[in-house]
Amino acid sequence: MNVLFQILCAVFVFSFLIFIHELGHFSVAKLSGMLVHEFSIGMGPVLFKKTVGETAYAIRALPIGGFVAVEGEDTDSNDSRSFGHAKLWKRILFVSAGALMNLILGFIILSILVGMRQVLPSNTIGGFYEGSASAEHLQEGDQILKINGSRIFTANDISFSLSLDRDGIVDFTVLRNGKTLEVPQVDFGMETAPDGTKFLHLDFYVQSQQKTFWSGTVYTVQWMISIVRQVWLSFLNLITGNFKLSELSGPVGVSTAIGQASTMGLRTFLNMVGFITVNLGVFNLLPLPALDGGRLAFLLIELITRHRVNPKYEGMIHAAGLAFLMGLVVVVSVQDVIRLLS
Repeated sequence: MNVLFQILCAVFVFSFLIFIHELGHFSVAKLSGMLVHEFSIGMGPVLFKKTVGETAYAIRALPIGGFVAVEGEDTDSNDSRSFGHAKLWKRILFVSAGALMNLILGFIILSILVGMRQVLPSNTIGGFYEGSASAEHLQEGDQILKINGSRIFTANDISFSLSLDRDGIVDFTVLRNGKTLEVPQVDFGMETAPDGTKFLHLDFYVQSQQKTFWSGTVYTVQWMISIVRQVWLSFLNLITGNFKLSELSGPVGVSTAIGQASTMGLRTFLNMVGFITVNLGVFNLLPLPALDGGRLAFLLIELITRHRVNPKYEGMIHAAGLAFLMGLVVVVSVQDVIRLLS
C-alpha cells in the first residue's frame, strides 16, 4: 500500500506540473486568438478525449509531458489564426508562458514553505560537529561569501556549491569581524555512498535568523534565484564534464524521490515539488531544440533579422532534438532502474 501511495503521488505531481505548464501555453494561445487544435496532458496513447468547440482536450497514458497543438506552429499555414500570423510578441509570450507558469508556481510553493518556518537559515557558520576538520580554518560567526569562487547568498547555495566539489578541498571567502578574508584549502575529506558515489563530508552547520515579513520575502526571492542558478550551473557542469551522465536522474529517479518525500511530511513534500517545478521551468527555457527555449531562440532570431525561419526546417531541427531528448530519457531511466535494483 505504501508503494502504491508513493506511485500515485509521483503520477499526481508530474501530471499537475505538466498541467500548469501547458495551461500557460494554452491560456496565451486562446487570449491571442490562435487556433488551438488540442490541449493534451501526457504523451502516447489517448486515455480520454473530449472536443469542446474547436479544441480537443485529452489525457494520455504516459505522464512525462504534454502539448498544446496550435495551427501552423511547425508548418506553413494560411489560416489567419495560425501561429505564424500572430504578432511576434504574442508568439514569444506563448512559447515562454509554460515555463513562466512553472516558475510562478515554484515561487508560490517556496513562499508557503518560508511561511511555515519560525526562523530562517543564514549563510553564517553557527558551529561545528564533533571531530570537525574545517574548524581548524573556519570560525563560528564566519559569514560565507564565496565557495570556490562562487557567490553565496543562502544556505541552499552553500550545500549546492559544496556538492560540486570533487576532492573535498575547498576555498572559502568569508566575512570575519567585519573583514573579508580568503580561507583556502579547507580539507573536509570525502565520504563514499553505498552505490560508490563520493561526496564531501560537511562538518559545520549555519546559524538561524529571526523571520520577519521583509526577511521572509527576501529569503524567498534569494531561494528562488538560488534554485534557478543551480539548474543552469548543473547544465554547464554536465557540458564541461564536471557532472557525469550517470549522475543524472530521469523520470524514474525523480518519481522515486517524489514518492519518498510524500512519506516524510508536508514540508519535505512541498520542498521537493517546489524544487522540481522550478527545475522544469528553467530546463524548458534552455536553448535546446524541441524545448521551449529552443523555440524561443528561433523567435529571437526572427526578432533580430525580421524574417521568420522556415517552419519546415525549424520543425526538422525540433524533431531531431526531441528524438535526442527521448533517447537521453531512456538511457537515464535505465540507469535509474539499475540503481533501484542494486
